[in-house]
Amino acid sequence: MKKTLFLLMSLNILFLVSCSNDNSDDQYAEYIVARPLVMTKAEFATSVTIIAPKPIEESGKVYAYGEYIFINDKYRGIHVINNSNPEQPVKVGFINIPGNIDISIKNDYLFADSMMDLVVLDISDINNIQQVNRLEDVLYNNVFFPMEADLFEYEDYDYDMEIVVGWETTTERRLKSEVEQRNGDFVLMDGLAASESSDSGTGQGGSLARFKIVAEYLYAVDSHNINIFDISDLDNPKDLEDVFAGFDIETIFNQGNYLFLGSMRGMYIYDITTPATPTFVSEFQHGTACDPVVVDGDYAYVTLRGGNWCGATESGLFIVDISTIESPVLAESYPLDGPYGLGIKDEKLFVCDGASGLKVYDKTDIHDLQQLNHFEDIVTFDVIPLESHLIMVGDGVLYQYEYLDNNIKLLSQIGLD
Repeated sequence: MKKTLFLLMSLNILFLVSCSNDNSDDQYAEYIVARPLVMTKAEFATSVTIIAPKPIEESGKVYAYGEYIFINDKYRGIHVINNSNPEQPVKVGFINIPGNIDISIKNDYLFADSMMDLVVLDISDINNIQQVNRLEDVLYNNVFFPMEADLFEYEDYDYDMEIVVGWETTTERRLKSEVEQRNGDFVLMDGLAASESSDSGTGQGGSLARFKIVAEYLYAVDSHNINIFDISDLDNPKDLEDVFAGFDIETIFNQGNYLFLGSMRGMYIYDITTPATPTFVSEFQHGTACDPVVVDGDYAYVTLRGGNWCGATESGLFIVDISTIESPVLAESYPLDGPYGLGIKDEKLFVCDGASGLKVYDKTDIHDLQQLNHFEDIVTFDVIPLESHLIMVGDGVLYQYEYLDNNIKLLSQIGLD
């Protein structure tokens, strides 16, 4: 009914505009329009497949495990890359996982989200990947909207027979009056929610990860909770009781017996001395901004991205003193342009500053960061500092950099399109 009403009103508006002979540009604006990626519920239940390499649609998070790199194609699945020779990485396959955003791997078992489900894959033979388990509806708050969108258009989505597994966004020129009317009538559809240390045998994710394996537990954060799984039996994880952690949770990082959660409101610290039941320790509030976190020793490094739906008007790097874990305090801050992920290797700090490129700092003195490198003219998203080299992904390209004494240099790059 709303859709019909909206169509009639839109046609009426267009008719009035055309009759007024006033087609001035100030009646129009650029808007981000989101449309759902839809599949039938029957297809979704058996949707995990392994296929040949394919072009990437939208670069997501990056994960390193052994000689392989796994790159998320947002909402679609995982691109698998053989990185035995970092100077010549080779695309070897694509794991089709509708609704996927995050993965984590331990001892050749890959854990991935598929909307509300947790999928377990055996990757011991990378040429013959097998699904070994699927836990349904265990990530029931794992539904994310593209918050940057100005309009949501559902078209002919059938709630009874279909499921939304992700979103596509485009920038379109629309009548301002149309958008105002549409937003005034907009109602979310039923069934949709509104809006690192490493272990032996475990891979390494970037700072934007929502999944983290610590010993025999997988922690998966959604917008409100820490979802906890006992993975001592790797192919048969046990879903434990969730822990409510706040609002707008975005990322998770681990150091020792603590989890550090990045949210749009601040950084939350949880004690996992009793791993099945994380307990709240403290928080550091910074206002409203998009917020990944990495930790090194007595300091947490937080990038804050402002603008658009992230809330804040300014972006920057916050360095938080966590030497007294119960009372984190801001030690220093530095301006940035539009940062996403970040990583640390010894005294080097790597910051993906969005369209401003990759920035490398010497963090020996946190009160006086020294910029060592600035790789401009590239769009950057997230980084993983490995022992031998750095991995970075952004805008459909995988970059790898070689560490030098006081510098780094490009080792290779491969387009994923």
